[in-house]
Amino acid sequence: MSPVPIDAANHGTSAAASASTIFEIADDDFSRLLEKPPKPLNIERKRSFDEKSFSELSMTMSPRPLFYRNPENSSRVFEPIDSIYSSGGRSGFGTPRSENGFEPHPILSEAWDALRRSMVYFRGQPVGTIAAMDQSGEELNYDQVFVRDFVPSALAFLMNGEPEIVKNFLLKTLCLQSWEKKVDLFKLGEGVMPASFKVQHDQVRNSDTLVPDFGETAIGRVAPVDSGFWWIILLRAYTKSTGDSSLADNPDCQRGIRLILSLCLSKGFDTFPTLLCADGCCMVDRRMGIYGYPIEIQALFFMALRCALQLLKQDCEFQEKVVERLHALSFHMRSYYWLDMKQLNSIYRYKTEEYSHTAVNKFNVMPDSLPDWVF
Repeated sequence: MSPVPIDAANHGTSAAASASTIFEIADDDFSRLLEKPPKPLNIERKRSFDEKSFSELSMTMSPRPLFYRNPENSSRVFEPIDSIYSSGGRSGFGTPRSENGFEPHPILSEAWDALRRSMVYFRGQPVGTIAAMDQSGEELNYDQVFVRDFVPSALAFLMNGEPEIVKNFLLKTLCLQSWEKKVDLFKLGEGVMPASFKVQHDQVRNSDTLVPDFGETAIGRVAPVDSGFWWIILLRAYTKSTGDSSLADNPDCQRGIRLILSLCLSKGFDTFPTLLCADGCCMVDRRMGIYGYPIEIQALFFMALRCALQLLKQDCEFQEKVVERLHALSFHMRSYYWLDMKQLNSIYRYKTEEYSHTAVNKFNVMPDSLPDWVF
């Protein structure tokens, strides 16, 4: 069954509003995405995160004085704020600004210091950040670079005008995608991205080696479903932030995108456009029991498809498949995921084991399985 995510405290009001706005996409909107150049989906309400540049986000998250003190040149006491937040350029400061506009806030300084201490280097180049600065136990894999965990760090680096580490991360994980992946005697799909990787340094040979984890050491031995989606989304963020499309247009990156999409868009036994997930395949450090069709993976899948549509070249064979899946996925999610209190009360009275096209309980939901906190 599809999970039922809802905040019952709002008595379904916000959920109902989301259903009519977030996924309010007309049938012909997806077909128009195939035109040249590709156009964003017609989602009303307000501009999406994808349409805002990182420089705009930097401006909105900080105060807006007209002028700013230049600490590097005492003869030039003030300079326009636009010169500090120039597109694609690094800020005039090593960390984001504080409210007084002259010195970074101590908390922000500490956060950036911790982030820089967590950076991982491969042959002298930064390739990511470790999951956590925790060395309490050798059995913990916090010393590895997790794909999902690096994304917020990558966005911070992009907003601070430091795209090099993000580019290196994208290229290294792309190389790892091409490795042969086996769990016992079973070979994984070619497009699977690693959940994480670590850098092993050989002091004798003075060489570095990347060691990926495709699920063979994960809890439950499950391959990561979300890593490929995060990679596509981060590639789009890098392209949008830097204005450099050469990386995304690279044949290797184009092939990597197609391999990820091949895993998700392949025909199988599924009767829904959503992705069926194994237990523990999409998150770490949380209790097991997240399986089936969790909404966080479907939302991530939707965003990755949107980004892939922007990144794929015009003559790519996957564009039509992506548009078709986007249409089916948006319809399914707005029809069965975003529920109000009235619908929940109807589900609570569902009959089970219904058959034929007249069945009301299409997914055979067990009413007793609904937790009390939902209502």
